[in-house]
Amino acid sequence: MAEVFQAIDQFPVTLKTWLLGHAAGVMPEWALPLLSAALSITPILAVFPLLFALTTVIERKGLGRIQNRRGPNRVGIPLTNIRLAGFGQFIADGIKSLTKEDIVPRSADKVVHFLAPIALLIPVLLTYSVLPFGRNMVPLDLPQTGLLFFFALGASTELSVFMAGWSSRNKYSLLGAMRAIAQMVSYEIPLILSALTVVMIAGTLSLSGIVESQAEVRFGFLHSWHLFTPWGLVGFFLFLTAAAAEANRTPFDLPEAESEIIAGYFTEYSGFKFAIFFLAEYLGLFAMCGLGITLFLGGWLPPFKFLGFIPSWCWFLGKLVALILLFIWLRGTLPRLRTDQLMGFAWKFLLPMTLINLFVAGLWHLSVTSVPMTVRWIGGFALLAIPYWLLGRGFEAKVGKREYRFAN
Repeated sequence: MAEVFQAIDQFPVTLKTWLLGHAAGVMPEWALPLLSAALSITPILAVFPLLFALTTVIERKGLGRIQNRRGPNRVGIPLTNIRLAGFGQFIADGIKSLTKEDIVPRSADKVVHFLAPIALLIPVLLTYSVLPFGRNMVPLDLPQTGLLFFFALGASTELSVFMAGWSSRNKYSLLGAMRAIAQMVSYEIPLILSALTVVMIAGTLSLSGIVESQAEVRFGFLHSWHLFTPWGLVGFFLFLTAAAAEANRTPFDLPEAESEIIAGYFTEYSGFKFAIFFLAEYLGLFAMCGLGITLFLGGWLPPFKFLGFIPSWCWFLGKLVALILLFIWLRGTLPRLRTDQLMGFAWKFLLPMTLINLFVAGLWHLSVTSVPMTVRWIGGFALLAIPYWLLGRGFEAKVGKREYRFAN
């Protein structure tokens, strides 16, 4: 039975090896690395855009249920009467995006205007190349620079945002781009610092190595996810908060707020170019969720050792779906922040908390052999809870509570 589960777990790897073995006899040697790269890229280009399409429908239906209204429930299979509960909506949206007129402002820089969505999508897709989707399933395993490669590609998206705003020759688009860049730069710092705690403990920048560092079994049944530590639990929520801002998700979705007259840096985009921005935004969210899973949730590892018979890639996808549903729930629950609240929260609360968490993680690592586990847990939570309370009260006193006023 164990060999059957092992075969199911490694089926993608086995299939790729089998295809390469059969191609070796009919293809020139120089083409085999290209075929290997294509076989690694194809599942990413097939699975995650499909997940994006399904997420758009599930999110609209979920928000409809949360807000006591209907979501998509009519569009189904074309040329038939099968509605599939509205899950054909993403097909209709895709056809509309492909056929909709592409309008470019007369004064726009047409070359930069065309390249901006492409410059946003390509780095986002490249981040998937270093994510470990399962055991022995890393498209590009960089032994010492995987995490650095991921963050370097993520930082390059700010250039494409500025390209979109500047090339439109629209002052509102330019202001929206500058606001988006300010938000992304501000929240990139706590995002990286929250991940740095994991690097300190694991001692490597390899994402596969970080997953393997969480494979130790404690109490005979529990994998030692970083989430199961005081610094890991706090770091995970700090990471998710910064990732929500980086991915332009509620309550940080100020670069493109549907309640405003304009749509931020891509106001002057329509048709398929707008769809590429929309796709890149969701793919960026999935990539951030995948990184959070790798850093804090054990990657492909199950929480309990006795669940190891379930394929590793199923665990990764299951955790990814759970985080996506969490972000959908937050979007239907939380109100949008003001710009001053958003920036103040990053610099006055999130950044100090990540620095304190970094200090606590260092103390946790240094006290592994000399301090009992119970004392480390109590001390770690105390060192994090007290600053959290003090910073929260100070931030609330400066910002103030939100007041809702209604017209007479």
